[in-house]
Amino acid sequence: MAEDCITLAHGAGGRAMAELIDCLFLSAFGDTAIADKEDQARITLEEFTPNGDRLAFTTDSFVVTPLFFPGGDIGKLAVCGTVNDLAVGGAIPKVLSAAFILEEGLPISVLQRIVYSMGDTAKEAGVTIQTGDTKVVGRGMADGVYINTSGIGVIPSHLNLGLCHAKPGDRILVSGSIGDHGAAVMLAREELGMVGDMHSDCAPLNGLIQSLLGNHQGIKAMRDATRGGLGCVLHDIAKASHTHLLVEEDRLPIRAPTHGICELMGLEPWFMANEGMVVLVVAEHAAEAVLQSLKQHPYGTSAAVIGTVTNASPGVTLHTSYGGKRLLDWPYGLQLPRIC
Repeated sequence: MAEDCITLAHGAGGRAMAELIDCLFLSAFGDTAIADKEDQARITLEEFTPNGDRLAFTTDSFVVTPLFFPGGDIGKLAVCGTVNDLAVGGAIPKVLSAAFILEEGLPISVLQRIVYSMGDTAKEAGVTIQTGDTKVVGRGMADGVYINTSGIGVIPSHLNLGLCHAKPGDRILVSGSIGDHGAAVMLAREELGMVGDMHSDCAPLNGLIQSLLGNHQGIKAMRDATRGGLGCVLHDIAKASHTHLLVEEDRLPIRAPTHGICELMGLEPWFMANEGMVVLVVAEHAAEAVLQSLKQHPYGTSAAVIGTVTNASPGVTLHTSYGGKRLLDWPYGLQLPRIC
């Protein structure tokens, strides 16, 4: 490509846009339907019907600042976020779309890093990026790049996961440490003046989740704890199932750097964002077996049973490290903006 930076011409539908697609997106995303350059992806039903009887569809937009952070970037985040949203519903992710809002002046080298990161993450997750769109806005109208990804997966006929299925006596599990993504993004923002060894947990979890569902009965619901973190997912479970969740603070897997950042900034780690951690509701009899399976997977080594579903009025109670109990209030907003 002749240009070093994105120009308005790259979104105008002419030769500059065609060169951007040919030289960058087709190269990064491989031999997919994008190469046909139709206005839509054409996907054979044979890719879905052998695996289940329902389609799952999701969409998400990503506006993280900065674009690159320890452990990931906005491109990896976009693929993982959509893959994980499909997987926690029991779906096998199959295809994604990717739409880009690019800011005039964005270095082509930066976009290249992002797009190739998306391609690499899609390969790890076993999905293909089949269609997309590119728009360019003027300088100062975006934070370099915004990405929207949508995804389609297929749900096996025997699965019917849902937060509403939680019942008193069920156990609450997490697949990994909490708050790492939020802490990593916070450290990557130089204006905060902090440094530390902190990495986002950003990862595609569909392999982990499919392994669990294929080997264990008793998993009732799953949710990836992104914006709002673990705390907001717990409230979602309580509200959907009309139950109360009792969580043991001492059992929460929190890495020392994340804990330190939260203490320094006066933040609560259970409301910090994650991008590679899933919350599970599991029947009591299956909880230990599911936990051990989680721990055997590279993305589940810090897994823990953190609480129990009870029959009290809907809400969440934290049994603190000091032996007391406190209601875990549902925050009105977020502790830190532009996390995912």
